[in-house]
Amino acid sequence: MGQDAAPDQEDWVPPDGSWASSAARRRNMQAIRSRDTEPERVIRRLVHARGLRYRVAAKPIPDLRRTADLVFRPVKVAVFIDGCYWHGCPEHYVSPKTNSGYWSDKVKGNMARDQDTNQRLTEAGWTVLRFWEHESPDGCALKITQTVTRLRARRN
Repeated sequence: MGQDAAPDQEDWVPPDGSWASSAARRRNMQAIRSRDTEPERVIRRLVHARGLRYRVAAKPIPDLRRTADLVFRPVKVAVFIDGCYWHGCPEHYVSPKTNSGYWSDKVKGNMARDQDTNQRLTEAGWTVLRFWEHESPDGCALKITQTVTRLRARRN
């Protein structure tokens, strides 16, 4: 193997203390998207088709280092479409078999951050809508549309 050649993925060994327990797990974890997931894209398309415009993956409030999946700034609505695994869905979350301590702690941290985000946004006058990735996209789009439309009417 030359100096510039990369080692085979199967020969890759995680460094001590790494979250990646194998080369296959590392590839899998690197492939997971944090934005523009399929559920997000479907819901955005449906909301857009209903005539609503929004910001994508934006910070609702500048000093909060967190982004919402859809942001309607004029009416202060932040929408989050949460993945069942990463956000601890009560219906679908299954604790991992390998490295379970690390991943369970990671998910618990995500859940605590979600609650903190909800509280901070609510205190700042925002309406927070959270949906699970398994929920009906049509139902999510309808709820988003109804909420934004109601808040727009209230402003006028």
